[in-house]
Amino acid sequence: MKLISEIPHPQMRITVFLWNEKYLIKFEAGPYEQSYKLDATFIENPADIEKAISDEFIEKVIQRFKDMNADFVEHVYKNI
Repeated sequence: MKLISEIPHPQMRITVFLWNEKYLIKFEAGPYEQSYKLDATFIENPADIEKAISDEFIEKVIQRFKDMNADFVEHVYKNI
């Protein structure tokens, strides 16, 4: 897996990798992570990936982290 770039964000770590002819966009916040794959054959310039990640998409990723945390606390953590 080759590190392509890190996209600065105040609430999470966003990293772009190249792996098996796919770009992997990885979002990390606390103990949780989300990843999205893009076929590398459709991307001419890896810098375009950062431009394509909109504020609206980032908000959805943050909400998904909140949902992940709520699910974990409700269904796993409280049963330990």
